[in-house]
Amino acid sequence: MPLAELERLRRKVEAGDVLTDAELDALRAEAAQRPGATLRLTVAHALVNADAEREALPLMQALRRDFPQDLQVRLGLARALLGLERHRDAEAELRDALVLSPGDPEALKVLAVLALRQGEAARARAYVAEAVERDPFDAEAKLLRAELEAADLPPAPTPQEQVLRPEFTAALTAALGRAGMGFRRQGKDLLVKLASGGVGRVDVGSLYAAYREAPGAQGLTAYVEALAARLGGLSSGVGPVGVALETVRPVLRPTGFVAGTQGALFRTGPEGLEIYYVLEDAEFVRYLPASALVASGLTLEAVDAAAWRNLEAHPADVRPVVIDQGEVRLAEAFSGVWAVTGGDGHDGARLLTKAQRRWLDAATGGGRLRVNLGRREVVLLCRDSDADSVRILTSLGHAPDGVPGLFLLEGDSLRSA
Repeated sequence: MPLAELERLRRKVEAGDVLTDAELDALRAEAAQRPGATLRLTVAHALVNADAEREALPLMQALRRDFPQDLQVRLGLARALLGLERHRDAEAELRDALVLSPGDPEALKVLAVLALRQGEAARARAYVAEAVERDPFDAEAKLLRAELEAADLPPAPTPQEQVLRPEFTAALTAALGRAGMGFRRQGKDLLVKLASGGVGRVDVGSLYAAYREAPGAQGLTAYVEALAARLGGLSSGVGPVGVALETVRPVLRPTGFVAGTQGALFRTGPEGLEIYYVLEDAEFVRYLPASALVASGLTLEAVDAAAWRNLEAHPADVRPVVIDQGEVRLAEAFSGVWAVTGGDGHDGARLLTKAQRRWLDAATGGGRLRVNLGRREVVLLCRDSDADSVRILTSLGHAPDGVPGLFLLEGDSLRSA
């Protein structure tokens, strides 16, 4: 069988698709001629995809006998056992998988689902927390975590109406206008003029998701009116005694960022960038207003120094990643591309801290790095001398709220490439 055809079949099985009889027979014949576990395991998974777990089970058991140290074989056997509703046997295989590979995210996620089915929410949360810690980009693990967090909440009321996101966004902006609030769309975000001065940034997608989960019984108009009132009451975080400096963090934004025209405090940063200051908030990004300096008697220099001091104390992991069809995924080994994985919106600014640069040097071996700041939730970088990886970062582009172009990081210098 040509390698291209074999790869096509393998990918089809990996995607969970059902093979035709001819495809399955061809895959069986190829597996019989090749050594190793890979193709035999692919045949077994193809049978599971076709709801033929009873036929797949003896193949999986034979693979476990022949390849007792193979992690994927253990996971495959657990999958077949789950299809036959032999949950206890599957759990035993998954525990063996964790012995072979401690912290394996796939094993942890399935164990979490099994624990949840057994009503053991605390154990399920522990499994999911470990999976997310191991791989913060794992979408399935994050979805499981969200489902677990929602499991303790009372069921949402039945929505009285279903609207699409554009309709929701239009209704919300109309409500903000009626409330006399200043706002502006920026990519997927909404920049809102806060009642106490300054600018707050909220994610329209998150607001819409919250509406879909709990739309209430009063309809869309009443919902967005209440939301507009809530947004209008947001504080800039500057209290009567001034700015709580321990809550201030720096963020990097492109030159000309719109919050600067709305009264947010900022200073010029590295080439093509500006440095803004935000206050820690689990739900909203709140930019510190320039007016806070007058109210608190602080200087820009004092706020800047405090912000960087706060961030210096919290460097983030630097981990190898791969870019798969525009999606960032953790790599099991060296890939040529790394990510700073704080995930809190401050990773770009972290590049300018000494603590983070020590972590970067340890991970990459030091030297000049090419940096992509195109996504606020993650910073991607590679060695400047690695032409292939540079092309990958270049082709990735940037999100609407990200910083366009690539940058060079060398020592404490960050400049446009």
